[in-house]
Amino acid sequence: MMTHKHLFSIALLSWMLGALAATAAAALPNVIIINTDDQGYADTGAYGATDFETPHLDKMAEEGIRFTNFYCPANGCSPSRAALLTGCYPIRVGIPFVLGPSKKKSNKKLRALHPDEVTIAEVLKKKDYATACIGKWHLGDTVPFLPTNQGFDFYFGIPYSNDMWPKHPTATGYPDLPLMEGTEIIEENPDQDQLTTRYTEHALEFIRSNAKKPFFLYLAHSMPHVPLGVSDKFRGKSKQGMYGDVIMEIDWSTGEILRALKELGIDENTIVFFTSDNGPWLSYGDHAGSALPLREGKGTTWDGGHRVPCIVRWPGKIPPGQVSDALVSNFDFLPTVAARAGVPLSEERTIDGEDMWPLLSGEDSDATLHEIFYFYRGAQPVAVRKGNWKLHVPHQYRSLDGGNGGTGGLPVTYKQLETPLALYNLESDIGESKNVAADHPELVQELTQSIEAFAKTMEQEARPYAAVVVSDN
Repeated sequence: MMTHKHLFSIALLSWMLGALAATAAAALPNVIIINTDDQGYADTGAYGATDFETPHLDKMAEEGIRFTNFYCPANGCSPSRAALLTGCYPIRVGIPFVLGPSKKKSNKKLRALHPDEVTIAEVLKKKDYATACIGKWHLGDTVPFLPTNQGFDFYFGIPYSNDMWPKHPTATGYPDLPLMEGTEIIEENPDQDQLTTRYTEHALEFIRSNAKKPFFLYLAHSMPHVPLGVSDKFRGKSKQGMYGDVIMEIDWSTGEILRALKELGIDENTIVFFTSDNGPWLSYGDHAGSALPLREGKGTTWDGGHRVPCIVRWPGKIPPGQVSDALVSNFDFLPTVAARAGVPLSEERTIDGEDMWPLLSGEDSDATLHEIFYFYRGAQPVAVRKGNWKLHVPHQYRSLDGGNGGTGGLPVTYKQLETPLALYNLESDIGESKNVAADHPELVQELTQSIEAFAKTMEQEARPYAAVVVSDN
């Protein structure tokens, strides 16, 4: 027979277990990743911007750590995002190319990120995180491959780039651009001037709704990818023009998120990453950003195409005012976040990322995460960095007069250029202007062989992408 004493003991035990569970949940850090689109290396004040202001991002850098050698392993949208979310080189997960809308290519096989791939969201769901993807997805636009089937509880945004719509100035055949919530299209061809504001509003709503439990927010801005869109709050505010206005609104968005964390009392339990998916689309002139002092921009394997800003902030955990020149990548986010949440990663699924914590925490500011780093153009590695040395093997790329010149935001004709075998010392030649390959034949041979060996390894280890057949119906 159950006595009052037994009932009291059971109730006490239940309360204690509940309290322990609540304490464990509170110890789990919230995670926010803000990923912009085509924002150049020099497009915040902390990285040298002069014609527009980014006070919130600059303060974020002062309160955390800023990386000066942060790389995306791809120079375009889809592969870079695949890397960030899976912790892998894009070729490993079968997404080396930029994906297009499925409705534009009927009855043809299309790629999407395979549902078997494990994203940051799926890692954190193992600890019951609330998860949201807000903004641009670009890893598959049909229902089985949308964020809600890759670990995200909530999705609001566009499924691919904002220029892939009927108003594209040069390309034809694009369908109406869908704005989605979950798996449903709620608008077509939305007002792009309002996208940054709308994304921010949904992000704030998600944060406030989940302030008492651990959450992961992936905020992937559509801007500053062309066509540029900015609300009246920031239109005409910068000296640079509309591009500067757009960046100032992204800075405002970041500030709103950081302010909300403080107001909710969860600032010191939230790690925030800010970065870009690749370098600036220089052919759009004053509608593009800057990668200076780096060479070139988006679409190339020069550093301007791959090296982007990265700021990480976590009050009380990441010492303020740090500047690190360690080589890190966006595929390092997944193992870093997993370790902070106490989620062991499967040894059966190879990833390329490493835990950034020794650098973030200041425990080992000289830590080397990557002895060597490969730069992909499509499905092939065509450049490699080891220490301060960077080798390009011969390949073609498209450029507009070396990536210089203004176009007033209008589309232009690219030139097809050839990159010769070239070796650069990035410590003394950050702009990759002086080819010293002839002076270091043994190093050239070593790095060339490294590229060839890595390409073969990836051919053997690459996992399948999702093949999608789209019908006309």
